[in-house]
Amino acid sequence: MTETLPAHSLTAATVTAENFAPFGVILTPMADGTPFTSEEAVLDVSGGIPRFYLMSLDDKKPEFVRVTRHLETTQTLMAVGDVEWTIAVAPAGIDEPTLDDLRAFRIPPRTAITMLKGTWHAGPFFAEPSMDFVNLELDDTNVTDHHNFRLDDAYGVRVVVE
Repeated sequence: MTETLPAHSLTAATVTAENFAPFGVILTPMADGTPFTSEEAVLDVSGGIPRFYLMSLDDKKPEFVRVTRHLETTQTLMAVGDVEWTIAVAPAGIDEPTLDDLRAFRIPPRTAITMLKGTWHAGPFFAEPSMDFVNLELDDTNVTDHHNFRLDDAYGVRVVVE
C-alpha cells in the first residue's frame, strides 16, 4: 500500500439485511429446526468443489487499492470469535466499479455474510493483530476465479474505511 496516494474515505455502516441486499445476504443465529430461508437460498457453490475452511489473516488495516470479485461462486465469510470486522463491497454486474459504487459495512459478532456472485469486495478488515474467518467458496476460487480491479491505477487513490 502506498501512503503517498491521496485517501478516499469510505464510512462503514452497520450491516442490515436491507442495506446489504444489493451485495448479498446476512446470516444471524437461528433456532435449530428453523425451516430453510430465502437468505440461505443465495448460496451457490455449484460451479465446482465447495471449500469450507478457516482462513487466518494478519494485520488487515482498513485500507485498500484493489477490489476483487468471483464470478463462479458466492462467498460466505464469518469471523471466529466474538469480534466485529469490516468489509468493503461494490455491486456485481459492473466491470469497473467507481468510487461512488463502493460501500463499507461493519459486521457484528455472530453474523455471517454471503456475497452474491460477482460482488466486488475488499477485506475483511479488523483492528486485532490477527483473526480467523470461516470461509465458504470453491476449491479453486483464488486460482481461477479471482478477478481484480485496481482503484489506484484507475482513480489515483487509496481507499480508507472509517
